[in-house]
Amino acid sequence: MSKRDYYDVLGVGKDASDDEIKKAFRKKAVAHHPDKEGGDEAKFKEVNEAYEVLKDERKRQRYDQFGHAGVGTSAASDGGNPFGGGAGGFGGQNVNFDFGDLGLGDIFGSFFGGGAGGGQRRSSRGRDVETNVDLTFEEAIFGKEHDIHVNLEDTCEHCKGTTAEPGHELKTCNTCKGQGQTMRVTQTIFGNIQQASVCHTCKGTGKVPEKACSVCHGKGTKAKQQSIKIKIPAGIDDGATIRLREQGEAMAHGPKGDLYVHVRVKAHKHFTREGDLILSEEHIGMVEAALGTEIDVQTVDGPVRMKVPAGTQSGTDFKLSGHGVPHLRSNGRGAHIVTLIVDTPTKLSRQQQELLQQFGQSSRSRFGF
Repeated sequence: MSKRDYYDVLGVGKDASDDEIKKAFRKKAVAHHPDKEGGDEAKFKEVNEAYEVLKDERKRQRYDQFGHAGVGTSAASDGGNPFGGGAGGFGGQNVNFDFGDLGLGDIFGSFFGGGAGGGQRRSSRGRDVETNVDLTFEEAIFGKEHDIHVNLEDTCEHCKGTTAEPGHELKTCNTCKGQGQTMRVTQTIFGNIQQASVCHTCKGTGKVPEKACSVCHGKGTKAKQQSIKIKIPAGIDDGATIRLREQGEAMAHGPKGDLYVHVRVKAHKHFTREGDLILSEEHIGMVEAALGTEIDVQTVDGPVRMKVPAGTQSGTDFKLSGHGVPHLRSNGRGAHIVTLIVDTPTKLSRQQQELLQQFGQSSRSRFGF
């Protein structure tokens, strides 16, 4: 479904002032706020997205020139919730992306580790682990496979995680009688309170080895340096997190924890990123700007020939479709926005000065000055 015009969303004209846009936004936001009776979350997000673009001078200029393609698909994520905590998490990139059975996990901005509920036998699960991966700007744009080296508690190869020496069985824990938890009674002013806690002997499993493993000494795990291959998806942004399910630390009698990989993208000397847009500047001389020319523009795909029409003013934006950031959740790519800067010469020869003076005189004569 195509997006509505941002001016129509806020109910203002294209010549609306900043104050008019702000007042319209506040009125619409209050009317549609999801916490209000009769509020509409979808319309509230739409109003917020429109405001995030139109309140910013540069984004509004690009929107007026190129429409929605000029502000990228993530324009509204920069500002978050104007009434509260914002998108949170890692750099505002709060997206869900599941790689299914490939073991590559989810990408999202904020996360909560797994764990067991209180008062019952706990669900044994290895510890979650966090690490970082550093990417170049181009690697984040196009994606890559990356090897991560981490030191983790892995399943003991000798006992296969059973904690028992091979050839020996597990027996019922004498401390908790196989319940996996022990009960303690505490006297309070309200009477006796019974409290359950995980059994410290069997760690909640209800079983202990007849003879502990001679390698891991009954722990079921051993520290090991591991190399894990991870696929970085094209279009990932700085601050995102990739979750690798059951790639964290092992634990006896239970699944492994998860590995959370925080993505850090190095700044580029020529490009910047805004959602699915790539932004850059190119410089030309005033003669080329006046007469028109063609220039080679550097993009992440290599040089692209771009036509500059005669009379181009400094600060004009040009859109190179399909040369921006790949969309994480769909096919296609954003655009590359090129801002053209017209350089005025600071040192002129006498001949150049005379030519410019003649040009200035002819211009004034033409307009009757």
